[in-house]
Amino acid sequence: MAIEPRLAVRWSLMTAMLLAPAGAALAAPPLVGPEVERDVVAPQGATFQPAVADEEGAIDRFASYVIALARRDYDAAYAMLRLSLQAASPRLEWEMNLRKRSALWADGTLRIIRLSWYLDPPGQPRGIYAAFDFRGDRTDGTMDCGYVVVHRAEPAAPFTVVRTDVSEVPPDMIEDGVPKADILRQLPCYLGKGIATAF
Repeated sequence: MAIEPRLAVRWSLMTAMLLAPAGAALAAPPLVGPEVERDVVAPQGATFQPAVADEEGAIDRFASYVIALARRDYDAAYAMLRLSLQAASPRLEWEMNLRKRSALWADGTLRIIRLSWYLDPPGQPRGIYAAFDFRGDRTDGTMDCGYVVVHRAEPAAPFTVVRTDVSEVPPDMIEDGVPKADILRQLPCYLGKGIATAF
């Protein structure tokens, strides 16, 4: 995929959402704060700035997706994938791959590290994309590092998840809360300034 996922914010998304009642609908999601690293990429000559409604829709889809995975609600999470991603990842195979990596998406505090916006990226279906890079720290000293990319084809359409990747960093590969230098190059997320940001 031609999209380079990126983003940044200090926000305990996972903790806040997991404390909500299981059946509660997601309220209006908070906007990503001004301290977050951001990037906007648009075709040459085009002017693009995401609107408040764009950010609300994107963060709502991101939050819904990661909360569904944390709760092991695979039906709900899979339903949020774009149809082309579902076609490339049959339901049973997709879930089995997640179950093999059972430590991911669970028991952690998730922080968005960078948010990148893309308008009509080359080689991709038209529309706007938001790429969320995140860091998830768990009480056992392990860390998740990954990204989720969401897409909306039309202004009235809902965002769908179009790409995601996450890796677990074991405690022996972390020093002072930061992955060791030799592991950083292997991680699927962008950590940037947010890597050492205090909770």
